[in-house]
Amino acid sequence: MAEERRKCLKARQKWGLRGGGALSAWGGKGRGLQPPLAGRGGPLGSSPARRVADMAGSRLPRHLFLQGVAAIFMFAFASLYTQIPGLYGPEGILPARRTLRPQGKGRWQQLWETPTLLWEAPRLGLDTAQGLELLSLLGTLLALGALLLSQLRHLLTYLLLWAAYLSVCQVGQVFLYFQWDSLLLETGFLAVLVAPLRQPPHRKQAPQSKLAGASPHEGLSFWLVRWLLFRLMFASGVVKLTSRCPAWWGLTALTYHYETQCLPTPAAWFAHHLPVWLHKLSVVATFLIEIAVPPLFFAPIRRLRLAAFYSQVLLQVLIILTGNYNFFNLLTLVLTTALLDDVHLLAESGSSRRKKMPTSWPRALLAMLALLLELAIYGLLAYGVVHCFGLEVDWEQYAIHSRTSECQLGAQRAGAGPPLLTSLSSAAFTFHQFSQWLKTVSLPTMWLGAASLAWELLTALWRWTQVRGWLQKFCAAAQLSIFGAATVALFMISLVPYSYMEPSTHGRLWTGAHRLFGTVEHLQLANSYGLFRRMTGLGGRPEVVLEGSYDGHHWTEIEFMYKPGNVSRAPPVVTPHQPRLDWQMWFAALGPHTQSPWFTSLVLRLLQGKEPVIRLIQNHAPTYPFHKQPPTYVRAQLYKYWFSQPGEQGRWWRRQWVEEFFPAVSLGDPTLETLLRQFGLQDKSPPRARSSSSPLTEALYWVRKQLSPLEAPTLLWGLLATVGAIRVMQALLGPRPSPPAREKQRPAPREDSGATSKQAAPAPSNSSRSQTPRRKK
Repeated sequence: MAEERRKCLKARQKWGLRGGGALSAWGGKGRGLQPPLAGRGGPLGSSPARRVADMAGSRLPRHLFLQGVAAIFMFAFASLYTQIPGLYGPEGILPARRTLRPQGKGRWQQLWETPTLLWEAPRLGLDTAQGLELLSLLGTLLALGALLLSQLRHLLTYLLLWAAYLSVCQVGQVFLYFQWDSLLLETGFLAVLVAPLRQPPHRKQAPQSKLAGASPHEGLSFWLVRWLLFRLMFASGVVKLTSRCPAWWGLTALTYHYETQCLPTPAAWFAHHLPVWLHKLSVVATFLIEIAVPPLFFAPIRRLRLAAFYSQVLLQVLIILTGNYNFFNLLTLVLTTALLDDVHLLAESGSSRRKKMPTSWPRALLAMLALLLELAIYGLLAYGVVHCFGLEVDWEQYAIHSRTSECQLGAQRAGAGPPLLTSLSSAAFTFHQFSQWLKTVSLPTMWLGAASLAWELLTALWRWTQVRGWLQKFCAAAQLSIFGAATVALFMISLVPYSYMEPSTHGRLWTGAHRLFGTVEHLQLANSYGLFRRMTGLGGRPEVVLEGSYDGHHWTEIEFMYKPGNVSRAPPVVTPHQPRLDWQMWFAALGPHTQSPWFTSLVLRLLQGKEPVIRLIQNHAPTYPFHKQPPTYVRAQLYKYWFSQPGEQGRWWRRQWVEEFFPAVSLGDPTLETLLRQFGLQDKSPPRARSSSSPLTEALYWVRKQLSPLEAPTLLWGLLATVGAIRVMQALLGPRPSPPAREKQRPAPREDSGATSKQAAPAPSNSSRSQTPRRKK
């Protein structure tokens, strides 16, 4: 028993659960370590079944989720802070002051229609860009504090983080129109519901009743995270096929993906040169993980949920290794914590010993049936892959063949490879068949989510019935009513964007859900997702290269820090930073420059030699070719890029010129002035002079001056290293588990259902004292 308690205390310290409260895995004062629900002092009683149910609960996953959300907010705010002057400052590409213009409406109406705290910036003596800097700094510090201190991981903290990021996105314009920004907002609001209502009480001051168990609604709120993960992954898989992209239907998407993605990593070069048959098999695995596996998120068998968890982790880790997708994949990994439970995490940490518990024959029969059902589901998934892609094994030639669909959606890229999978050429079903299947399963997946939510509601109600004390029961009922209603409302709202992938299902939704979604749509509480809908760059990666000149005859390329340019420079690793200008340059190359109005403003700022914009391109002035004097002319050329072949030494890329993307212009050029006037990008007001700045403005300027020499990835990695160093110091200098005390042999208490030990009950009755021996102090 003492050895078990010592291991449990180590588990608490590993997961950062040093004190009591809603996130503690174990708790107690002066009584050693006890199960969270032990005794009548705990809100859920003391029966062994209840203790087992709590241990199989989601307390540790919720703890990890809240820490992960805090880390993602820290990365997002810090990454954006480094780019605000160049993107949104008075001399930036898209000055933020143009987005917030009072229109004579009331203060609260104005705040509801455009929900941003930046409306209050003038009251602090700040303009919109300076307000953005202040919000980003405060968001970074608050997220850092929540990551390090469990006392800050409560509802108010995450509400402030969500409100700050929503405020930023309202004025972010095209540079904040990414799906992961919407995903972070939705996840951040769910963190508000998952986080505890109050700070965890101190271990030495809190009574046993406050340390013992979780509130009945906590698992209910955490279920929304699992539902969000399901919507994200299932929709991401479905849209790849509903888009009719020939690369996805032909299973050749990954033969292009690694070199055509926005910001590849060095590992992408090696992945690109893997055999074609392996790329095609990887596409099949992607469809399996994104379409077939997500329904298992709601499986009643925990091993199925854990298998789904590890499949999602595998996919996200591979994407992180081969592409710089900022914090998106890290955020997806945070969402996968909703598939875990306390038992699994404690087992992985070595803090839980697996014991062979004697079970009755009904339980053994149920366990056997669960195992058979699990094997049947795995077999069904394997059969589905074989059937949908027409896989056939040729044992004589040791090869796998695939039946080619009669409906070919486009010419496919051929590639040599071993005879193993060279005939795996496309899906063995047509677009019409897939559309009919999607129409069939869309509504049942919604009912699956509704059934899972109903089970969580019943579980929460059952937990509420176990709460002891009329005051505690009343408070728990109030919390359960509020959070239960919020959970149901958010589920109904999310059905509207989820149904976008199937129009007929979208039209059959309850009109009340549409009205509710329309009311709160601008708050981005629920969004539609679907990444990598179509594979771009099938004939080569389009890339825009800026050039500058002093005489209009001799041109010098302007190289960016992160996006491809110099064919001899290796792709960088910048995760979790998102260079938003580099990302928009990738989108701009997919069409004419008139589809990207901000590009004209970028050319103007380069001709003017504006330092904030130049820092977006090159953070160190000497590496910018026109750091001494702005260029007289600027133009842009369109190239096609491909990864170099393995035999080419010293080159990562090869490229070919395509056409002129933007004509050569200079300041005052009629073409430039016409474009600026057409897009409404002309400078209309001079930037504010620093002489009239307030003390808060001076403080922001000083912080900017200290941090500007650092590149954004270095700053973010530095924050992460700081968190790691502090965690190590806490582990080394924090309280250590006390050595197990020698316990005297005590008679075992009678296994009467009414017997309650003194350790479990704060005020035991005389009858309970007679059944349980006193413990010496």
